[in-house]
Amino acid sequence: MPERHFDIQWPNGKEESCYSPSSIINDYLSAGESYPLKDFVQLAELSLNEASERVRAKYGYSCSSAMDQLYKIKQSSMQFEHEFDPLVIVKRIY
Repeated sequence: MPERHFDIQWPNGKEESCYSPSSIINDYLSAGESYPLKDFVQLAELSLNEASERVRAKYGYSCSSAMDQLYKIKQSSMQFEHEFDPLVIVKRIY
């Protein structure tokens, strides 16, 4: 199960490196693309949940690192919810 990291830029310009235990992230996000905040959080949630389920299918338990990453994304996104048209940029996936 090839893990992936993806670097993002929040609406305030801060960059963050994120983790996915599966390459499934490539099915949901694309490097170089900007996403409305709500769309980004939703796509991250879908992909990280699916990645965690892939881990469960292979090893018999979910991936706590994927769930930790999802929690961090949701927590960080809350500070931008009231901004006008906040965008998250996916800088790269590797």
